[in-house]
Amino acid sequence: MSAPRKTPRGLLTGAVILVVAAGLTWYYWDYLTNPWTRNGQVMAQVVQITPRVTGPVVEMPIVDNQFVKKGDLLFRIDPRTYESTLAGMEGLLAETIDEIEALTAQVDATAATIEQYDAAIRRAEQKVIGKQARLVDVQAELKRYSRLVKEGAASQERVDQAVADVLDAEAIVDASQAELLAAQAKKLQAEADLARDIANRGAEGEANARLRTAKARVHSAHLALEFTEVRAPVDGYVTNLNLELGDHATANKAALALVDVNSYWFYGFFKESLLRDINPGDRALVTLMSYPDRPIEGWVEGTGWGVWQKDGSTAQELLPQVSATFEWIRLAQRVPVRIEFETLPEGVELVVGTTGTVLVLAGTSGSDGAAAVPAAPRALQ
Repeated sequence: MSAPRKTPRGLLTGAVILVVAAGLTWYYWDYLTNPWTRNGQVMAQVVQITPRVTGPVVEMPIVDNQFVKKGDLLFRIDPRTYESTLAGMEGLLAETIDEIEALTAQVDATAATIEQYDAAIRRAEQKVIGKQARLVDVQAELKRYSRLVKEGAASQERVDQAVADVLDAEAIVDASQAELLAAQAKKLQAEADLARDIANRGAEGEANARLRTAKARVHSAHLALEFTEVRAPVDGYVTNLNLELGDHATANKAALALVDVNSYWFYGFFKESLLRDINPGDRALVTLMSYPDRPIEGWVEGTGWGVWQKDGSTAQELLPQVSATFEWIRLAQRVPVRIEFETLPEGVELVVGTTGTVLVLAGTSGSDGAAAVPAAPRALQ
């Protein structure tokens, strides 16, 4: 008796089953033949918001997990102390300017006195020259009358008068020279006073060290007052807000974290045995556990060049720490591979630290990425 013949419907069903099986096999094979890992994580730059001045918080318009834009006020520290400090520094600056102006006037006055002594010295020098010329004349007269007395052509009285004239001229010359020396000494003293006044005043204009110091103090006080307003440095989400209105903010102590929304990337922690198939520029697919049906397309930005090794690190009593392992099991180290992206699927919101599956399409560096790849199969997520 012959076997029953298969109906066309049975053949069609078998063909459909084969096609579906082949598609599923290809679907899984695509994931199994390319580097992939379930150990993927959402990352972002987290800015530690740290006040630069200390004081009580008097204004805080934000709440935890709020989105803020760059420049928005996060909280304000009581500015009164810093306003007072600024006013004091501005007062010291005004005093410094007045002192410098007074010293500048003193420098100008001393310089004018030196000019007066220069003129007095010139007059004294001219006087000395004139008196020395007079002395030469009377000395010549004395010689002439002394000769005439010997010849009997002049009286002794005339000679005695000539001698008196010479003595008077010499005394006048000595007095003129003393006057010149006094004027020169006064000029030297005035020059010393000028050097002292210039040293007390310092350099002129904006180069003056005291003026620069006073202005720097005012600028520092201005900065401290500005720092009482703590503003968002980036667009992001307020996270871990541990500050309340009235709390005492401490300088250089983090008050909250701000997740930079423009800095998201993914880390896929791949076994070291898979790294040879991963190259910068390769296309990558990230399937988050929170959005299993909306894969995120990106590319490999680079691979980490080092990971921390626990074995060999110092433990208690300064001894090396070594983890116990089974000799017949060799565990592959996980190395971070950074995945960048440009756009997110509609409705996807990233949360730092959430996990997912990362698939790298090996050998696609430089491709246009036109071929779509579905989300990772449920079994591999």
